[in-house]
Amino acid sequence: MRKSGYDFYLDKCLLPIAPPKLQIKINNTNETVTLINEGEVNILKTAGLTDIEFECRIPQEQYPFAVYKSGFAGADYFLGCFESLKTGRKPFQFIVCRQRPDGRALFNTNIRVSLEDYKVTEDAEEGHDLLVKVKLKQWRDYGTKTVDVSFSTSRASVGGQRETSGSPAPSSAQSYTVVKGDCLWTIAKRFYGSGAKYTVIYNANKGIIGGNPNLIYPGQVLTIPAA
Repeated sequence: MRKSGYDFYLDKCLLPIAPPKLQIKINNTNETVTLINEGEVNILKTAGLTDIEFECRIPQEQYPFAVYKSGFAGADYFLGCFESLKTGRKPFQFIVCRQRPDGRALFNTNIRVSLEDYKVTEDAEEGHDLLVKVKLKQWRDYGTKTVDVSFSTSRASVGGQRETSGSPAPSSAQSYTVVKGDCLWTIAKRFYGSGAKYTVIYNANKGIIGGNPNLIYPGQVLTIPAA
C-alpha cells in the first residue's frame, strides 16, 4: 500500500517515492519607486518565472511503498534521467498528481520547466538510498518577430519623407543647391506647393541627376523651372 497520494513526474520519469515537501515560489517583478511629495508607490508588473524545489529519495532496493512504471529500477536509471534532462537543454513537463486516500483527485500541478541544478547526497544514515535535491524553473516560450516592409512606387519611392509646408511657386526659373535630407518630392513641395510636381524638376535636370530621380546628392545645383 502506498504511503503517499502524490505522483511526481519529471518529463516521463516517475519518481518512485514522492518527496515529502514541495516548494513553489512565484517570483515578483513589481517595482517600488519614490515620487516627489507622494512617497513610495508600487508599479505592478507581470509575475516573474516560478521556482520549484524539492528533495526526493532514490531507493537502491525495492520498497513495498515505492512505485515504478515498469518494475523496479535502481538509482542508476533515475540519475541517468536527471542527467539527460540537464544536458538535453530542452524544457519538459513537471507534473504532480494529488489524490486523497480514497482515490478522489485533489488539485494538480502541470508546468513546463527547465532543470536548473540538482545535488546528489549519499549519507550512511540513509542506508544505500540516495537523496537528490532538485531545482526547477518555469519555462516560457519566446522568439523574435519579423516585419515585412514594402514601399509603393508613388510618393514613398521618391523619398518617403513627410511633405513640408509649401511656398509660393516661382515666377521665373531659379537654382537650388541640394542639402542633406533632400529629395525631389520635398523640393517640389517647397517651390510648387505639391510634391507630385517633382517630375518638373527632374525633367529639367536629367543631365545632372541621371536616370534615377530618387538619387540626388548634397551639393548638386538644380534648376527650378518657373511655375
